[in-house]
Amino acid sequence: MLFRSKSTHIPRKLLVALCGATLVGATGCPPMVSGDGAPAFTVETVVSGLDRPWEVAFTPDGTMLVTERPGRIGAVIGGSRVVMAAPTDVVAASEGGMLGLAVDPNFAANRSIYTCFVSNLGGALDERVVRWTVNADYTALTGRADIVTGIPLNLGGSAGRHSGCRLRFGPDGALWITTGDGARSDTPQNPLSLGGKVLRVTTTGSPAPGNPGGSLDPRIFTLGHRNVQGLSFRPSDGAAFSMEQGTGCDDEVNSLVAGGNYGWNPGAGGFYNENAPMTDLLTVPGALPAAWSSGCPTIATSGGTFLQGSQWGTWNDALVTAALKGTQLRVLKFDAAGALVQQWTSLVDRGRLRTATQGPDGNLYVLQDSSSGSILRLVPA
Repeated sequence: MLFRSKSTHIPRKLLVALCGATLVGATGCPPMVSGDGAPAFTVETVVSGLDRPWEVAFTPDGTMLVTERPGRIGAVIGGSRVVMAAPTDVVAASEGGMLGLAVDPNFAANRSIYTCFVSNLGGALDERVVRWTVNADYTALTGRADIVTGIPLNLGGSAGRHSGCRLRFGPDGALWITTGDGARSDTPQNPLSLGGKVLRVTTTGSPAPGNPGGSLDPRIFTLGHRNVQGLSFRPSDGAAFSMEQGTGCDDEVNSLVAGGNYGWNPGAGGFYNENAPMTDLLTVPGALPAAWSSGCPTIATSGGTFLQGSQWGTWNDALVTAALKGTQLRVLKFDAAGALVQQWTSLVDRGRLRTATQGPDGNLYVLQDSSSGSILRLVPA
């Protein structure tokens, strides 16, 4: 992998750290890939000084929006983050707080965005999805509407553990919501619990047409998940892929199909078994295998996106997912049937990487997750 800095203030020591290897020449590093022909790119800092940035999204006019886990929703204006809202009911505990963010496909007309966060509204803790209206100059949010409530949380003192909470609008126009199991034995295989699931709803929170229904809560699309922190749709066919964090082994990327059960069943023994297999074929007959698995140890896959554009070379149409423990981007290319055909590992040694999102300019925006976090821009050379 080749890294070149366009900013003279980035020191040589940092370039070595970015490469994770001995520097080669003044501007490049040795390859860090397990696939062939990976593109070169530069790494730039767009915004710094963010507190645990969790999601980045873009409005149709190119304005960048960002959430910060302690409880802020902001816009990037003139190179700085402007806080649009800091809801007083946000609870930042364990892995929870202000998390997912999605921009309405009809934003130009309705100015609507959606966030997912842990809330203490009304006294009891839950996870919920809220619709907001953005004002004209991106300085405030109004018109709060809580469209999905009651997503269960952990009961053992770490309320935000295994929160999931990634939001994406699919090519079908539905709002897709990922949820974690809350580190609870009673959620991922429970057809009526919203925990450990992928949900599909309308912009009012009603079940989206095409959900499997039957014994499942009508908002549920898939079940049997541990902690889904990423979701993306392949541009070529609209297929949905989720990114899920494993136990000590087996982070997963799953190809999602209506009614699919992905086999996480930590309550099979009557208690929460953290070491249960991610796809338990013994207790969940017919569970669907992962399209990709990390093996051991995990790298803590989080948010990601399918890249588009010839500027990305062999990575065009590949899924790129950020990793927290792995401090890396993992790039995965699947065939039309969802089988893995090639993968790359690109080290970006700036600590925990929370999510990766392609911007309207075709570049890749990556969130560096720390109390003094940054939004990075990866520009293909």
